[in-house]
Amino acid sequence: MENDLKFMKRIRVFVFAVFSTLSASALVAEESIKDEVVIDETPLDRKLNGGVVSYSESLSKIRPAVVNISSTRVFDTQRQLPEDHPFWRFFGEGMPRQREIEGQGSGVVVSESGYILTNNHVVENASEVSVSFQDGRILDAKVIGADPQTDLAVLKVDGDEEFPFAVMADSEQIEVGDVVFAIGNPLGVGQTVTMGIVSAKGRNDLNMIRDGFENFIQTDASINQGNSGGALVDAQGRLIGINTMILTDGRSTGNIGIGFSIPTALAHAVMVSLIEDGSVSRGFLGVAIQSLDKDLVEAMDLEDSKGALVTNVVPDSPAEEAGLKVGDLIVKVGDEEVASDTDLRLKIASKAPDSLVDLTVYRDEKYFKTEAKLVERRTNGRMTIGSRTRELLDGVEAEPVSDDLRRQFQIDETVENGLVITSVSPDSPYARQLMAGMVIEKIKDERVYTVAEAKDLLESGEKVALFVYIDGFYRYMAIDVE
Repeated sequence: MENDLKFMKRIRVFVFAVFSTLSASALVAEESIKDEVVIDETPLDRKLNGGVVSYSESLSKIRPAVVNISSTRVFDTQRQLPEDHPFWRFFGEGMPRQREIEGQGSGVVVSESGYILTNNHVVENASEVSVSFQDGRILDAKVIGADPQTDLAVLKVDGDEEFPFAVMADSEQIEVGDVVFAIGNPLGVGQTVTMGIVSAKGRNDLNMIRDGFENFIQTDASINQGNSGGALVDAQGRLIGINTMILTDGRSTGNIGIGFSIPTALAHAVMVSLIEDGSVSRGFLGVAIQSLDKDLVEAMDLEDSKGALVTNVVPDSPAEEAGLKVGDLIVKVGDEEVASDTDLRLKIASKAPDSLVDLTVYRDEKYFKTEAKLVERRTNGRMTIGSRTRELLDGVEAEPVSDDLRRQFQIDETVENGLVITSVSPDSPYARQLMAGMVIEKIKDERVYTVAEAKDLLESGEKVALFVYIDGFYRYMAIDVE
């Protein structure tokens, strides 16, 4: 199992530069982007699967809409030491050196007015972005918005003429075995088309995007560096996905036939939110969850491993208000079955804040239904409702240990309880002592299980001893509580 997990982490992202998150900005338009994007929901005709000698006519419809994206980021190459560092007077006063990084990727024009879908990692923190079309035009592009949690970004180019654009298909209708094409700019050689099939759909347990939402189409169509943000196309020349990542064996950065694309159903929803609202709002329930394995199914006398098992309920959350408890098994959201913990997370996140959702829950050998009113999920995975945030200290947020946090911060299974520090603001007075991923097990030699318990022990004006776990080691440390 340990080797399997190590293998799954060997992931290569197709981009020549790594940038940080771009903030989204709202765009005021005369008409909704929903009216501009063309979606063809006609099912693929799978009867015509013999005698095809060329797909050039189908692909000719979309190839002009697939563009090359170049991005530039300026960064400081010299790490600056803090002034109280013992070596600051020797090395801290050096002149900063700046360097430009050029990144290349792909994108897909999805409206005649010039909206372009691509990956967030293609344009993250770019100071300049330009788009090259097949007809030779090179235009500056504006980043309208980005969503790191799905690795999607929306660009906009302006021109005197209407732009060629891709027609979207309904990605919910694809089937394993459908012929698909990947179109992009691999390794900067120019627009390239490769062919394969849909190898799988609904891949959502890969943990490729930290704290993200995954629902990938898997394909063996060849995808390499530079293909990021390019098109995954069906046999009728319609866009069904945005190519984003590959999985490798760890020995190579090239394609071995396991590539992933973001389906158009998800990409379209994110794009509309970024353009019309300036951000992506997601629902939040307030539970820590895990999937069921064979042993748990047997021990709990269940029929199968479907559902999400509740391991923690956030205080004052929609889950607590709906009456959920640790040990509950959530099996349905509305009329949709919950396949796993990741599936539940996706289903809840796809709902708008303030939505009412019906949950079917299994408890004490009985099924019952309850209703929860979702709140807004923050980008770090928590609620945005003032006093309900998980602030432990000024600029420091924490949550009880959960399976999600174990995976996110690679916390050893031997750490059973405590509070995981999930974020530390750079301007926090504790930023030099505490860090994200640190687990506080004891305060004043008392074990802590909730933020409320911990705050009661952290009295202002005192020097307090903490027993913490960080990077595989336990240690005591003292902090001055302000």
